[in-house]
This record gives sequence, structure tokens and C-alpha cells, in this order.
Amino acid sequence: MKEALGHSTFAGVWFKHAAIIAIAFVMLYPVLWMVGSSFKPGHLIFSEIGLWPEQWAWGNYTSGWNGIQGNPFSRFLGNSLLISLGAVLGNVVTCSMAAFAFARLNFRFKTLCFALMLVTIMLPHHVTLIPQYIMFNQLGWVNSYLPLVVPKWLATDAFFIFLTVQFIRGLPRELDEAATIDGCGPIQIYWRVIIPLAVPALVTTTIFTFLWTWDDFFSQLIYLSDATKFTVPLGLRLFLDSSSQSDWGPMFAMSVLSLVPCFIIFIVCQKYFVEGIATSGIKG
Repeated sequence: MKEALGHSTFAGVWFKHAAIIAIAFVMLYPVLWMVGSSFKPGHLIFSEIGLWPEQWAWGNYTSGWNGIQGNPFSRFLGNSLLISLGAVLGNVVTCSMAAFAFARLNFRFKTLCFALMLVTIMLPHHVTLIPQYIMFNQLGWVNSYLPLVVPKWLATDAFFIFLTVQFIRGLPRELDEAATIDGCGPIQIYWRVIIPLAVPALVTTTIFTFLWTWDDFFSQLIYLSDATKFTVPLGLRLFLDSSSQSDWGPMFAMSVLSLVPCFIIFIVCQKYFVEGIATSGIKG
């Protein structure tokens, strides 16, 4: 009886793992297809069904790295990295400060301000696009990185403020009281007590901000018109020409390379990312 039960348990575990592997393969198939297509000649990318190339085209990576229209792809990577790092630093600093104010400080209209902040989460980006463009155009910021970075330094991403507020509210207030007894003011409490303990939430903010900024296409398309300032999404778009032949091979090759920074930052910060999401969701 015990032997039969053991075989049944083993079969159940094996079935669960097989199902998970199958689902993972289905989810990863587009990425695997893109990787395989990056090694195929352009005329075989959409004619071959299999993932494994029958004819290898290693020149796709060389051609793609050399860039297009006189701009090497390394320039696009550098531009995206510059914008992403500026956005990450801005969100981490200003959103954590705003979250600390909402979670720990008392001031007039605090509840009203917090409610208005939550309302902005439900406001579609396209609703504010035209007013923002008019404002940035009057400031002379169009065709520069300022419209993409400066708003991040004004705590405009309410999602990250709410995420950090939930995390800070879960920290014991006795820590603040002990720091106050030791002579710390609000700024010192924020810097010496809250920030070291809120690392998981800050890492979560870092990962999401980096990925969303790195993958952003629409905002960068609206504000950037000079090819020398293009980011990775706009650089990849240059390989596709609706009026002539498109370089699908180099485009897929550079798409694979553009995923490398995303994988690196997620793998490095995975531990804190999971902890930040779990803790922020439980504590309130």
C-alpha cells in the first residue's frame, strides 16, 4: 500500500514538473524564435518553421552592431542606458521621499493628497500626453532627454509611491521613536532608519523603472526626432523600412542584445525583487 502510494506521489510530482516545463516553453517560445531568427538569413526567417537555423548567418550581429544611417547600435544602447539610469535614480530618490512623508509624517490635507495621488494611478497616460507635450515644447525640451527624465525627479510615478508607502507602514514605529530619542529629526530618520530597511521596495522600484524606461517606445518616439539621440526601441525601428527592404536579421540580432541588460538587472536583483513585492503586498 505504501509502495503504491509512493509511486502515485512520484507520478503526481513528475506530472506537475512536466506541465510547468511545457507552460514555460510556450511562454518562452517567442524569445527562442527571436534568438533563432537572429542567426538566419533574412529570406529564411519567415519561411522556416523550426527554431534551429538550417543556414547560419553570423553576419547579422556584425551588421546590426555597425548600425544604420551612420549611427552604430552602441550609441542607441548608451542613450537608453543614460535615460534609464536617470529615471531609476529619480524615482528611487523622490518616490521614497514622498512615501516616507505619507507613511510617517503628519501634515494638513495628508489624506486628500494621498487620495489624489492614488487617483493618478488610474489616469491613462494618453490623457496627459498632449498637455505635457505642449508644456515641454514651450520649455524647449522637445528633441532632448529632459521630458523623459525630469518628471521622474518630481515623484510622478504614483505606483512606486504607493508600493513604498505600504512597505514603510509595515516597519515598526518604535524604530522612529528610538531614533527621535537619540536626537534624530525626520531627515535623519528617513536616511538612517527607513532607507536601509526599505531596500527591497527600492530594488523593486529600480527594476520596474529600468525595464519600463528601457522598453518605452511611445514616449521616446514623441519627444525624440534626432537619430543620434535615438534609444534602443527607436534604433530597432530604423532597421524596418516600409518603403524598401527591411533588415530583419540584424534587427532580431540587436533585439537579442537589447535583452541582455534586462536579464542582468533582474537576475542580480531577483532576491530583493521577490521580497519587496511579497512584503509590500502583505503589510498595510
